[in-house]
Amino acid sequence: MFKVRDTEPDYAFVPQVEAPRTNRYGKAIDLVGSPDDPLVAEGLVINGEKSQSDNPNRYKQHGFYFNADNCISCHACESACSLKNDLPPYLAYRAVGYVEGGSYPNYTRLNISMACNHCDDPVCLKGCPTRAYTKFAEYGAVLQDPDICFGCGYCTWVCPYNAPQLDMEKGHVHKCNMCVDRLEVGLKPACAAACLAGALDFGVIETTPENCDQLETQIPGFPSPDITHPNIRFQQIRSLPREMTRPDAMPLRYEQDEQGHGDYHAKVREQGRVAEWNLGKLRSREDPLVIFTLISQGVIGAFVALFLGPLFGLEMLAPASHPLAYSLLLFVLLGLETFALALSTMHLGKPHRFYRAFNNLRYSPVSREVASIAVFYNLMAAYAIVTAFPGLFAWLPDKLYAGLGSLLGWAAVVAGPVALYFMHRIYRIRARPFWNHWQVLTSFYGNMLSLGSLVVMLVYGGVLLAQHQSFVSLSQVLMWPLLAGLLLEAWGLVAHSRYLKHAGGEAAASHYEQTTKFGKSWQLRNGLLLAAIFGTVLLGLIGNGGMAGYLGWLLLAVLFTLSALIGRALFYVLVIPTTMPGAFFWRNRGFQEHARESGLAEMPQVGVLPDTH
Repeated sequence: MFKVRDTEPDYAFVPQVEAPRTNRYGKAIDLVGSPDDPLVAEGLVINGEKSQSDNPNRYKQHGFYFNADNCISCHACESACSLKNDLPPYLAYRAVGYVEGGSYPNYTRLNISMACNHCDDPVCLKGCPTRAYTKFAEYGAVLQDPDICFGCGYCTWVCPYNAPQLDMEKGHVHKCNMCVDRLEVGLKPACAAACLAGALDFGVIETTPENCDQLETQIPGFPSPDITHPNIRFQQIRSLPREMTRPDAMPLRYEQDEQGHGDYHAKVREQGRVAEWNLGKLRSREDPLVIFTLISQGVIGAFVALFLGPLFGLEMLAPASHPLAYSLLLFVLLGLETFALALSTMHLGKPHRFYRAFNNLRYSPVSREVASIAVFYNLMAAYAIVTAFPGLFAWLPDKLYAGLGSLLGWAAVVAGPVALYFMHRIYRIRARPFWNHWQVLTSFYGNMLSLGSLVVMLVYGGVLLAQHQSFVSLSQVLMWPLLAGLLLEAWGLVAHSRYLKHAGGEAAASHYEQTTKFGKSWQLRNGLLLAAIFGTVLLGLIGNGGMAGYLGWLLLAVLFTLSALIGRALFYVLVIPTTMPGAFFWRNRGFQEHARESGLAEMPQVGVLPDTH
């Protein structure tokens, strides 16, 4: 356990004060019902030791207090935290960022020191598929176990405060642990004890520290507390300019209403940019997910089209019509999905722990997506085996064999779209407004219809041409789900752009990046999508079932695939999360890009890893 120094100053100890029964969100501050609660008897294990402190406030929700008027940005809190937790230069549990406003000589800077807020409603805990997070009754600490984590980084997506830190070197997440070992002996967390200016403090939540008058839940640059109900309170009395901006690369500013009163609201900081390509910056850590999502949507769509085709008059898609082509396509789809699933594990910091993705089916959308994709994958595999190898099931009566194949096929047809629904739920994150729109669902289902129809049309069109037959009847039917998917995608994109422009804040900032930094890439994606829509209509009207028609559909497939790839890459790189402001170089995406491009990242003291993939 942590050793208390004989010379420990009084200000380093957590004050013992009376606390109200509930916090401002209506949650009980006392986290256990009685001293006989099983949570009390179990005790907290810290550094391998079972602890049982006699602190009378041990089972009350604690939290941080930050007096922005006092912070001088000395970074002592950062240093103390890093030293206490032996952190590498590229990582910090606590970081000091700032916003600034005004002009010389009335320039004003507001510093913000931020770490994990040990929220009442920790979205990291609910989102984590491995159940690496636990909210403890002791002090209300939200703790994370790196040994359980497999490094998917989903908690870093859903947290609005940059609290969980994905360590790309070690392949897992770790974060602030509230210094529970210090709390057990009565000491404040290292960061609060080290604060030179009395800006950072700690205690039972909703109790006012010494020399503090306010207990606010908002401060310029701080995301909405409604997302997680964070256990941090602010004081900021000194007058500020009506508009404050961030020093990092995020195109955001914070503005009060016209009277200069009330909370600050995030708005776009336009920087006079023009539309650029930036094709190289379409690459991101999420590249495996770009391929995984598109392949999965295409495979599900192709299977649905292949299985349901005979019901819509496409007898050439029946297993009996072209048994070899039917079986080969099924196993190609199975191989593609196997590749996609294997690729998705490459997104993990520790791919060998992929099986832990099933651990949190109750809360995590990641667990539900993985489980639903696994169900579809296994149903499709079983259907492929039953259909391709009837000799293996010769011992079954004919009716039972046919019923088994039909049951597996229909189950896979239902499971595939359901899996895409759960896949889209992963991205409905309040802390990432660019994703938090129904366009994600229309995009995923649109790609399912379009990519799936194109795959089946090109495969069976080639088979029919090889047999000197026309594939007009095939194309005349499959063009409708193809066109529906393209129009669904286009409709969602138009609605999404309107939403982004009118939503304001980080959503509007993402749209600004979309039309400037990646403007030409965005226009190319839109142009390719429009070309695919008009191409589908034109080829359908022409109705050429020969080689010329086939080449036309092949060209259309290339155009739409390029559109889908660019669009999905943009989907991941355009996100501007509701995170805390960075500094000129620390937690600044622009500086990180510069450091990697210029070679500065090769110097460990810069605090930027050379490679993020």
